[in-house]
Amino acid sequence: MTSFLFNVFVVFTLVTALGVVVNKNAVNAAMCLLLSLVGVAGLFVALDAYLLAFLLLLVYAGAIVALFLFIIMLLDTKGAERPQLSGVPVVARGLAIALVLFGLVSFYVRGRLPAPDPMQVPALGVSLKLYAYQLFTTYLLPVQILGFLLLIAMLGVIVLSKKFEGMEDVK
Repeated sequence: MTSFLFNVFVVFTLVTALGVVVNKNAVNAAMCLLLSLVGVAGLFVALDAYLLAFLLLLVYAGAIVALFLFIIMLLDTKGAERPQLSGVPVVARGLAIALVLFGLVSFYVRGRLPAPDPMQVPALGVSLKLYAYQLFTTYLLPVQILGFLLLIAMLGVIVLSKKFEGMEDVK
């Protein structure tokens, strides 16, 4: 049953994350982001990481998505047609797709990561003190990268929502 529930959350998270990318309406995309974060929290619950699920819902789903919605509504964005891409954005898009495909192929070729021996792995999740120690020592770089990605996402929302002068004439 746990494997089935985990797979349901995986599919739900992937579908809602795809909804974030393909939605033209920024408010609907932000709502899909909220549902995607709820799906990731469900994955954490299925993996018995209740603290991470709670923190994800509290911080990201509660605060970050609310901030995105506030910015979107403050800038009064409309789902208008996007200008055609050429040059550098097309190359960047192609490079991003190539990197994702490379990651998928390498994961498929190498297979799953070897499972560590449970007897040799220390129980780090038992105490919040040990969890915090691991978070701010071993996993400090991924946490900072995630914060930087959230900053980029917020700036992306602002740039995409900004009304440019003279763009009304281009059709």
